[in-house]
Amino acid sequence: MPEPTYDRQPTVPLPAGAVVRHGAAAWHAVAALAARRAGERAPVVVVDAYPGTDLAWLRAEIAAALPGHEIVDVEEAAALPIEDIDRRFADNLTDDRVFGVLSHATIDALYSPDALAALSGRVRAAVAPTVLVGWGAALAAPEPDALVVVDMARWELQQRQRAGAPNWRCANHDEDPLRKYKRGFFVEWRIADRHKRRLLGVVDFLLDGNAGGMVEGADLRAALDAATRAPLRVVPFFDPGVWGGQWMKRKLGLDPSAPNYAWCFDCVPEENSLLLEGEGGIVEIPALDLVLMQPTALLGALTEARFGPEFPIRFDFLDTMEGGNLSLQVHPLTGYIQDTFGMHYTQDESYYLLDAGDDAVVYLGLKDGTDPDEMLKALETAAAGGPAFDAERFVNAFPARKHDHFSIPAGTVHCSGANSMVLEISATPYIFTFKLWDWGRVGLDGVPRPVHLEHGSRNIQWDRDTAWVRENLLCGPELISEADGVREERTGLHELEFIEVRRLWFTEEARHHTRGTVNVLNLVEGDEVEVVSPTGSFAPFPVHYAETFIVPAAVGEYVIRRSPASASERFATVKASVRGTEQRGTEQGSSR
Repeated sequence: MPEPTYDRQPTVPLPAGAVVRHGAAAWHAVAALAARRAGERAPVVVVDAYPGTDLAWLRAEIAAALPGHEIVDVEEAAALPIEDIDRRFADNLTDDRVFGVLSHATIDALYSPDALAALSGRVRAAVAPTVLVGWGAALAAPEPDALVVVDMARWELQQRQRAGAPNWRCANHDEDPLRKYKRGFFVEWRIADRHKRRLLGVVDFLLDGNAGGMVEGADLRAALDAATRAPLRVVPFFDPGVWGGQWMKRKLGLDPSAPNYAWCFDCVPEENSLLLEGEGGIVEIPALDLVLMQPTALLGALTEARFGPEFPIRFDFLDTMEGGNLSLQVHPLTGYIQDTFGMHYTQDESYYLLDAGDDAVVYLGLKDGTDPDEMLKALETAAAGGPAFDAERFVNAFPARKHDHFSIPAGTVHCSGANSMVLEISATPYIFTFKLWDWGRVGLDGVPRPVHLEHGSRNIQWDRDTAWVRENLLCGPELISEADGVREERTGLHELEFIEVRRLWFTEEARHHTRGTVNVLNLVEGDEVEVVSPTGSFAPFPVHYAETFIVPAAVGEYVIRRSPASASERFATVKASVRGTEQRGTEQGSSR
């Protein structure tokens, strides 16, 4: 099969005439707008920067471009001492290395009201142009003459943290990256996204915190609006792991010198980024911005009503080809994740096998007759450094073959074994994994990976034994229809899970309709197809083998057809949507 091209990432076009500015030219445009609006008084520019932005770089760039402007670091001038912030969020951060409790705070919780008031008065009295810089800078000047937002995707933030960057206003440069991520995931990024969502609706300019390109706010909003009327891809990211394999490196054209790749997030808008292209280059923004700004058109009215402005479907890769077993694990039940972590829905999963070795297995559910006390004691003994846990004694190991699909509702003990290439089609809450046994390994950093037996033991569903798994989770595909060279099957997920998955096999083309709800698809067989509009409402969109793509709810009808460049004899896509969110009166059949 021809190699897919993961280095060619599709972009979302900015409106005709939109310019991506860089360096001094970008800041001159900001200053010119502020001066026009200010008239006779000294203009005020707000540069509200997502936590994790390199403020020293930002201040230096502004100072070089705008030498006559006073630059004020709002964080230094008005943020609460970090000790006060730590006390405020102690219950959210917890002592756990991985898990906290989601914060519902807003940005004002991080600032001194008196200091903000004093800073606002100082700005109003200024006789020279002023630039307020920092996360929360808009608090000090709610109606600036020009508003700039500096934005970055979470994957970029994680890379910086791993390289030694601290959390917001912290001195934790050398802290465990898991704890840095926890602070971001449960506190900082929650607050930042609430704050950012309000600003994006009125922002004058957005600055790409990754590479420095700047685009006008009106062009940004127009591009995000247009993005909901055509298929799109987010920028995937790849990461190594102790169990990582070689399949992605070989099949997806990744760095051959890397020891392995374990994960790929290929559709997790909360983590991935989106590329916007216009005259002058590309601006990289968090894909989450599209979810926040266009939730109805992207998700569909019924999906948005159920989840709010949040993308509920996750596609990612787990590569264990020539690697090792994933950790034996379980995910929290809905009530548990709500009560313990403040998340409103849970991490139901499924494994779709893109490829598998002859010896590949999926560990799924407990063997008939398993004694809970005996199994938990064996896990505790292994975690304490005693004899290794005998997984085969307690857990089912089912053969896994290419194109098999295993449902894994929360509460089910599971993991993928070695020599598998898994496309994980799952609900989006993706960090809530309770490891039960990690096969005696340490992480790439040489530190034992965290095991959460206490959480895990409270969520294992002991009645999900061999018989239950065979009856409920190993049912195989259900034929929906077969006609005109198209075979449509339902492959999952279990009725306890909210995701519906359909697989379509075809030789030439297959017709689809979003039916008013977002579709997420992956080309699981065949070298290359293109997605086209029957009415010509969007340009043909190329998709290569193993690539995930999103079709927004607003698209409606679309066709997936053989690419003119394809050499494959047949094709297959898997398509995920939120069950029960299809709008009435839309086309019922996917393939006709």
